[in-house]
Amino acid sequence: MEIERKFTVTRLPENLSSYPCRIIEQAYLNTDPVVRIRREDDSYYLTYKGKGLLAREEYNLPLNEESYYHLREKADGNIISKKRYIIPIDRPQFDMTRMSSSLKDIDQISLFVELDIFDAPFAPLVIAEVEFPDKETAESFLPLDWFSQDVTNDPAYHNSNLSRQKTSS
Repeated sequence: MEIERKFTVTRLPENLSSYPCRIIEQAYLNTDPVVRIRREDDSYYLTYKGKGLLAREEYNLPLNEESYYHLREKADGNIISKKRYIIPIDRPQFDMTRMSSSLKDIDQISLFVELDIFDAPFAPLVIAEVEFPDKETAESFLPLDWFSQDVTNDPAYHNSNLSRQKTSS
């Protein structure tokens, strides 16, 4: 189960180049249900995603390079390219009134921002995603100060929908 929230950003974090970065290319064979192929640096995957916005099923299967490029030829719409920075959240903050007493041991929660900086034709789009261990933690998470709009429930920000957008490039 993938449980994540998505945000636009007001500014990029300082020292961005000091964080691990992955180069991602992905394409969609289908968008309902979502069937995606992805190249992440030198790794290749086929992913199935169920319905949902905040939480949904996700299954990843490994591909080899040859099968990735074979399937990419069959993809519909835009191929999405982006850089993904992995940024640890040192001290995540939560709205404690939204958390049950069983989850109030927040010192044990380790969270990361996956900051996606999109290449053309979607530049200058930048999306921050944070994955959570459960819905309650996700719903009580307080966004970082450099986050802007919470777009978790806006399907327009799903990569599968971006793949179907008309672009000028």
